[in-house]
Amino acid sequence: MTTRYDAPGRLARTGNELIRRLAEFGVSIAGTTALRVRGRSTGQVRTVVVNLMTVDGRDYVVAPRGNTQWVRNARAAGQVTTGPRWRRRTVNVTEVADEAKPILLKRYLDRWYWEVKGHAGGLTPNSSETELRSVAPSIPIFELAD
Repeated sequence: MTTRYDAPGRLARTGNELIRRLAEFGVSIAGTTALRVRGRSTGQVRTVVVNLMTVDGRDYVVAPRGNTQWVRNARAAGQVTTGPRWRRRTVNVTEVADEAKPILLKRYLDRWYWEVKGHAGGLTPNSSETELRSVAPSIPIFELAD
């Protein structure tokens, strides 16, 4: 695991805030969902918007920007809550091993590259297996399980 973190700029933070609010009210834009996690320092619940990806019946969240605050909080808490206000689901998170990430990254980029281009460690939907493997340690992926 590397500690790459591509911090969002002001415009991205503003856009993410709008999309997060919509997700909290059940309006999903291209697979977005609200993710809540308890802060490791303050103990306060923080909410971000993520793309929920389902592969072979399993749910995953990917952090293309790298070692973000929500990623660090999820690691520390071991669980997150997803979904809109009336349909929240608290789940355990397990970080995916680097060797299992390439296929998940490929699926993620195939669907959301238009949204995360420039923030996925230089990867594109056409990245080779070698490129996916080399960048995988810098992109946290969590499996969500009840």
